[in-house]
Amino acid sequence: MKSDIEIAQESQMEIIDVIAQKLAIDEQYVEHYGKYKAKIDYRLLKENDKNTKGKLILVTAINPTPAGEGKTTTTVGLGDSLAALGKKAVIALREPSLGPVFGVKGGAAGGGYAQVVPMEDINLHFTGDMHAIGAANNLLAALIDNHIQQGNQLGIDPRKITWKRCVDMNDRQLRYVVSGLHGKANGMPREDGFDITVASEIMAILCLAKDISDLKAKLAKIVIGYTFSDQPVTCGDLKGQGAMAALLKDALKPNLVQTLEHTPAFIHGGPFANIAHGCNSLMATQMALSLGDYVVTEAGFGADLGAEKFLDIKCRLADLAPDAVVIVATVRALKYNGGVNKNELSTENLAALEKGLPNLLRHIRNITQVFHLPAVVAINRFPTDTEAELDLVYNRCKELGVNVALSEVWAKGSAGGKALAEEVIRLCHEEKSDLTFAYDVNDDIKSKISAIATKIYGASGVDYAASALKEIKQLEDLGYDQLPICMAKTQYSFSDDQTKLGAPEDFHITINRVKVSAGAGFIVVYTGDIMTMPGLPKVPSAEKIDVDDNGVITGLF
Repeated sequence: MKSDIEIAQESQMEIIDVIAQKLAIDEQYVEHYGKYKAKIDYRLLKENDKNTKGKLILVTAINPTPAGEGKTTTTVGLGDSLAALGKKAVIALREPSLGPVFGVKGGAAGGGYAQVVPMEDINLHFTGDMHAIGAANNLLAALIDNHIQQGNQLGIDPRKITWKRCVDMNDRQLRYVVSGLHGKANGMPREDGFDITVASEIMAILCLAKDISDLKAKLAKIVIGYTFSDQPVTCGDLKGQGAMAALLKDALKPNLVQTLEHTPAFIHGGPFANIAHGCNSLMATQMALSLGDYVVTEAGFGADLGAEKFLDIKCRLADLAPDAVVIVATVRALKYNGGVNKNELSTENLAALEKGLPNLLRHIRNITQVFHLPAVVAINRFPTDTEAELDLVYNRCKELGVNVALSEVWAKGSAGGKALAEEVIRLCHEEKSDLTFAYDVNDDIKSKISAIATKIYGASGVDYAASALKEIKQLEDLGYDQLPICMAKTQYSFSDDQTKLGAPEDFHITINRVKVSAGAGFIVVYTGDIMTMPGLPKVPSAEKIDVDDNGVITGLF
């Protein structure tokens, strides 16, 4: 079979006006970025007189493994399959980050015959949103250090600045730096550091803002650090929110593209799910819901991270609730969770599959019994999967009252997702969606952390570093305690130890650091050794990417 990029480059795209017309978007709202990309003016949400609201379908997955799960591929394929069944379907996805594109993961535009296009643009600079977010983040950083340089009227303690600079690249060298060296004219020397752009609070704010006014209000609330007397200093204190919003005004507008089968797709915002809230912008989701009958969206990594945050943070903020949830799994990934070496996953191994199945079953239990949402398991089928293996997964899911559908959209496009689409339609209309949050947002911080750790992860307890307890006390004293929790945790395990695969039990979650993202409106809780600036692997994907004399890119996947 051809590579993802070969399939994408050979596709015949419709001009973006045709895609916009499928959703009845008036041309006055369409801002072209070439022939195949457009931003849709956010005025559409306010001025659109349609009161229709589509069905919301959340696609999540088991914990990711090197074997791959195909969550984005399933999301795209499901959208195409719904459209092929005559439904007015819209897809809403996150924008890829350059860091993973050039690192381990590669692109994030789907795969095979279930992709969003133009694939190369989406995976690289796209419409410049990431650059705008980085510029706004670093403008605030510059304002902080300039304020200190110009007399420090706010009394900012340089040792307590929590705001970091950012760059959209995996660069471990920038995690910890010392800035302001070489004399008084070059600033005050202090410890500093960089986050990857998708971990910036600006990204989270952009994805949770309801409009431009809400964006500015959220930017103003950002806590950049503390004074010598331990009082918070905000972006509003530095008067930076207006200029930052000016940098972000176009980035706030959702991006419209298409799938290989010309299904409309909004791709907007890209917060990581292991260090942020992991879902596309609220504005794109709401726009899609106002324009389509079925909206297929995804949440990053496994359901313990992306889906939990989608439900406990995004849905809580926006008064949303999925009508159905798709949990993506592969036989290969489940065998990996059962202890099989990556090189041996193509061999039938029912014992290992049985051992790895609890990972899927715990995610099912969380979605159906903790959050009380109807669900279907989508088995992203690989050619090496045997009938005995598929039957085992099917039967164990049925024991929990959850249906299973094979997904072959990677190889067959919409035709390979018909059964899944039919089951999703049935769930949306015949099953009850009764979203119940994992915790009461008004509980104290430690109670909310405990609820996530025990109910969702299956932990038996939570341990706190002394510094984390001090930070929690400070946030409670400052009145930030009644905010949702955004857990920063490894994506590879329910625990905070990535080597504990499957569904580990009798483990504790260790909390190392707690920080308020007051602008985004949640508290970030850091577990294990999670980092906000990834590094490149020994053989990064960047080594395989090239471009020829005609500007044709190769090696991107």
